[in-house]
Amino acid sequence: MAISLTPTAASHVQRSLEKRGKGVGLRLGVRTSGCSGLAYKLEFADQVSPEDLQFESHGVRVVVDPKSLQYIDGTELDYTREGLNEGFKFRNPKVKDECGCGESFNVA
Repeated sequence: MAISLTPTAASHVQRSLEKRGKGVGLRLGVRTSGCSGLAYKLEFADQVSPEDLQFESHGVRVVVDPKSLQYIDGTELDYTREGLNEGFKFRNPKVKDECGCGESFNVA
């Protein structure tokens, strides 16, 4: 079981945490939403709960709740810039289908 970041994503998160001045890492999870059923939830982690799972990737701590891990195990998080757009891209091997707008997904 693992969640990983590309070097580009890790660098972006580290810079953001430094600017923010607090936080222990990045929290990744899922919530029920959208036309395909699930949507990613991404935020800074200011604390870690005892039930949280933690992964280290390129010097960044990634925190995941146990319920979300079943849907995102094996995911690689990248940070990309395409023209004027920039943001995180999720490479989740469990995704079976995504909605047209890219906001939600479902798993096999």
